[in-house]
Amino acid sequence: MIGFQEVTKQFGSTRALDQATMVFPKGKITGFLGPNGSGKSTSLKMIAGLNRPDSGSVLIDGHRPSVETKKDIAYLPEIDHLYPWMTIGEAADFTKSFYEDWDHNKYMELMDFLQLEPSMPIKKISKGMRAKAKLLLTFSRDAKIVLLDEPLSGIDILTREQIIQTIIRDYRAGEQSIIISTHEIQEIEGLIDEVIFMDRGRAVLQGEAEILRSERNKSLVELMKEVYHHGNF
Repeated sequence: MIGFQEVTKQFGSTRALDQATMVFPKGKITGFLGPNGSGKSTSLKMIAGLNRPDSGSVLIDGHRPSVETKKDIAYLPEIDHLYPWMTIGEAADFTKSFYEDWDHNKYMELMDFLQLEPSMPIKKISKGMRAKAKLLLTFSRDAKIVLLDEPLSGIDILTREQIIQTIIRDYRAGEQSIIISTHEIQEIEGLIDEVIFMDRGRAVLQGEAEILRSERNKSLVELMKEVYHHGNF
């Protein structure tokens, strides 16, 4: 389980997180939803150990993020972090040198499934191909926790479908925790177990997706509109 307890984070005059308290259950897919600037990316970076809270606590199975917890986390950032002078195969070799949980068989299967080639130069492939390459490097590991920051942003519909299929294909229910940060909820509504809605640095609504849909008699898309347009949460 990953827990945030009254976490605040300030960047200059911008308060990215404002006493945020939330729980990401273990072994489930959590939709981490909200508009841009609501604190989602900052939260994922804290889980990944890249940012520290100014106040409050972030705990992963009872431990603060550290070198030890990083070994269990695969983090796909929103920014394009691939080195353009590498091929996909060279990027894979570079990535696997850092992680003991790299699974070569899974890498080869995903390479084929995503229709990529190790010899493809990163600087010459399309944005959709780069998105798939980032996903390839993330899911070629057997990480216990997978953090996906806006994995569908700016991607064509066919690539989005492949990305979603990859998430479903490799998910180990009950064993692996996946957190998908996005403001584009419609494509992922059918695959998430839990949901957390963020607004202005706080978790304003969270719970099991099916229970929230049933209680409110709304889809998550409709519920998101209600939360952000009317503040009715």
